[in-house]
Amino acid sequence: MRALFAFTLLLLTGWWLTGWASARAADAPKLAVFDFEMIDSSLEGEMHGKRKDEQERLMGVGDQLRRELGESGKFQIVDIAPVNAAAHQSNLQACGGCDAKLARQLGAELYITGVVQKVSNLILNINVYLHDAQSGRLLTAASADMRGNTEESWSRTTRYLIRERLLAANYGAPQAR
Repeated sequence: MRALFAFTLLLLTGWWLTGWASARAADAPKLAVFDFEMIDSSLEGEMHGKRKDEQERLMGVGDQLRRELGESGKFQIVDIAPVNAAAHQSNLQACGGCDAKLARQLGAELYITGVVQKVSNLILNINVYLHDAQSGRLLTAASADMRGNTEESWSRTTRYLIRERLLAANYGAPQAR
């Protein structure tokens, strides 16, 4: 009898937690994370053009942001597929507000754009920009340098930006005193 009671209690607790998690996710802002762009000012980039491994890592940054921010429960991640082709045809950092328009088309309240800047295979940097979709206003920017052009360095740097900036209070923006 005790086992049946414990089992029933466990089921009810699980149901309650699942309902609570769903309600919490429903209150979370809708976030569109666009694929990142690359600025390659390295000699190698100038001589040889785009590298396949870097382009894969570039897509991996956006995928990692979508996955980890979604798993945090603080955001509802919006699928960017309906506007992805249009986003890739624009420089989202300098398109005169097309980024906010694309985010609004997706029903997002917030959106992220970003750039990986490559100076050399040793010196790279990831820049993340979080915007309000309604106004296009920049809410916060986060940047981190990485040393080494490897999948591990890109992933660790992205994880740092997520944990220490985007999931921090006020999205890591400085607090008013």
